[in-house]
Amino acid sequence: MQSYHPKRARNEILDEDEKTKLLYEGNHMTIAMCDNNNPYVVTLSYGFDEDNGRLYFHCAKKGDKLDFIGKNDKVCATIIKDNGYLDTKCDHDYATLVIRGRMKIADDLNEKKHGLKVLLSHLERDPAPILKRNIVDDSSYDNVVILRLDIESVVGKKYVG
Repeated sequence: MQSYHPKRARNEILDEDEKTKLLYEGNHMTIAMCDNNNPYVVTLSYGFDEDNGRLYFHCAKKGDKLDFIGKNDKVCATIIKDNGYLDTKCDHDYATLVIRGRMKIADDLNEKKHGLKVLLSHLERDPAPILKRNIVDDSSYDNVVILRLDIESVVGKKYVG
């Protein structure tokens, strides 16, 4: 995979802990997909599985995301921490990550359970009520599509004043 780096080296986030912190602080990212010459971009909430270097998402059982992934599993995603425009400086305080990898559909029941737990634990203070309301037993997972992004690279960039 071709390496991507910011034009201004001083802006690149090299510290892995800083990148990880950004992944934990965010709650949604924009994902770019492509089928031949037909691009598609979508913003999704996510859960970060640091131990396995993966991101988890959920989606409907049918739709553009699944169609695109079925034809080309390579994706590029971005997460942005927007600290605002710096008035009178014509600049912006931000931190962003560009994540490249492969998006898969989690078909295995245990992985679906794990992915949903990662996702809800990332987004909810207490995921137990959500799980209790929506997951009655293992057959409930038949109604859930869990996507897994296997991270291949993460490049960070931030404002340096």
